[in-house]
Amino acid sequence: MKRKVFVALILVFALSFSTALAGTNEKVTLSKKHGTPEFIAGELTKPSKEKAEDIVFSYLKENKNKFKFTGESSKEAFKIISKSKDDLGYTYLRLQQEYKGVPVFGSTQTVHINKDGVLTSFSGAVIPDIDKHKKLKLEKKINSKEAISIAEADLGISPEYVVSPTGILMVYLYEDEARYVYLVRLNFLNPEPGNWYYFVDASTKEIVNKFNAFYTKKTSSIPTTGEDKIGTGIGVLGDTKDINTLLSSSSYYLIDRTRGNHIQTFDGNSRTRLPGSIWIDSDNNLIDSYDNAAVDAHKYAALTYDYFSDVFGRNSFDGNGATIKSTVHYGRNYNNAGWTGYQMVFGDGDGTLFRELSGSLDVMAHELTHAVTQYTADLIYQDESGAINEAMSDVFGTAVEFWANNNPDWLLGEDIYTPNISGDALRSMENPTDSGDPDHYDDRYTGTEDYGGVHTNSGIINKAAYLISEGGTHYGVNVNGIGIDKMTAIFYRALNQHLTQSSTFSQLRAALIQSATELYGANGSETQAINDAFDSVGVY
Repeated sequence: MKRKVFVALILVFALSFSTALAGTNEKVTLSKKHGTPEFIAGELTKPSKEKAEDIVFSYLKENKNKFKFTGESSKEAFKIISKSKDDLGYTYLRLQQEYKGVPVFGSTQTVHINKDGVLTSFSGAVIPDIDKHKKLKLEKKINSKEAISIAEADLGISPEYVVSPTGILMVYLYEDEARYVYLVRLNFLNPEPGNWYYFVDASTKEIVNKFNAFYTKKTSSIPTTGEDKIGTGIGVLGDTKDINTLLSSSSYYLIDRTRGNHIQTFDGNSRTRLPGSIWIDSDNNLIDSYDNAAVDAHKYAALTYDYFSDVFGRNSFDGNGATIKSTVHYGRNYNNAGWTGYQMVFGDGDGTLFRELSGSLDVMAHELTHAVTQYTADLIYQDESGAINEAMSDVFGTAVEFWANNNPDWLLGEDIYTPNISGDALRSMENPTDSGDPDHYDDRYTGTEDYGGVHTNSGIINKAAYLISEGGTHYGVNVNGIGIDKMTAIFYRALNQHLTQSSTFSQLRAALIQSATELYGANGSETQAINDAFDSVGVY
């Protein structure tokens, strides 16, 4: 299908529409779903010495008709959930939309205020006119405990919980109808891993929606005293590397106390309980074949920590030094790796589809980036926000590989995928179609499998990221690359400061442009590369 003929016309229309809507001092991207702005950039307020919170609430009050929020005041409709300041002098806040004191699921926003007290961006669509939804007037007939029972009955198994089930009352917009639901979280590992989100209607008891994000949690007793040492180990691919260990009571533990609040590596011993046993060695020389997976998990977690610390000043995935835990030898022939919401899990593979999955640096960095996402934009793992979530992990999984000079390329998982077949990979950012993923928005998957194509449609954003970094011509659009360092700096800023839970592809484009503007200026090659790359993949 030829698309390049229409690119210039579509872009001109989109820009003129934004200008007509916002005036000369704003650029607005409207949410296709809600009709409210999902991104606004410009000098949105006059300079002010007021507190950032007051500037935001005053702006919302003055623009209530634009955002169409419900409530007598902006302070009733929104709650500030975090506030930070960056090195460029911007104060940025995250907001949660509420209705009568109840949070609205997925409706979060970020705002930026510069050093002069000028609000320069607002990101995240507001769900409009909530009070007009008839189902919110229905009587709540069940409580949290009943909602949990309904979700458990639908699950159909008797899981072994590692976190007690929870049910939180929320407003949930589903199929254009808002209603009160209990968001029920079911976290378990046995008989199979699950981190289920159930949305149970508080009036009708109907299960409105559900998806599995695979989260879990478990604690373990580990040494807290001892002497930090450097050990030697052999990784999955046979390479020798140094690793940080802890000498305690004449044994060496895979505990790295030099980074954050420690990096810890555990032995799952082919079972499915987490985290397993803390890894112990007798002589600090981990060269047995059974050690290989643990050596790589420990080393690659350290490299990923160092990347985010050295490049972005981020102290572990939560920004506050959180302990990084990895469990290897999880299950039997387990062909997967994952971030559970609390720690890393790596299977050994079946030897045909995968070898030990901890043996790939980009896989480790991919999964730990899911953790970073959880503590920043917290992108919902469904539809376009879920595809952005996956793409962010691919972007930084690749970036860590380049930063560490660990046989870098634009492939994902090539070191552990199909060990008996050379040259293939799980995904390619350069050529997503090699693994059957789309590289243009017109070809996106629109079904319900894979939670709306979170792994499939990430190929569209992956292709754009590759072009922003490396350049190239795609569907007739030429992109002049700006290099991987600038590309990832822009993506990280967007993830950390501008994206919201329900971000769409078009909101991502706007967030990246705003991030590039803040970092490098509005008229530089960086913003041009983003515009061209997203034009080439059909995202406007």
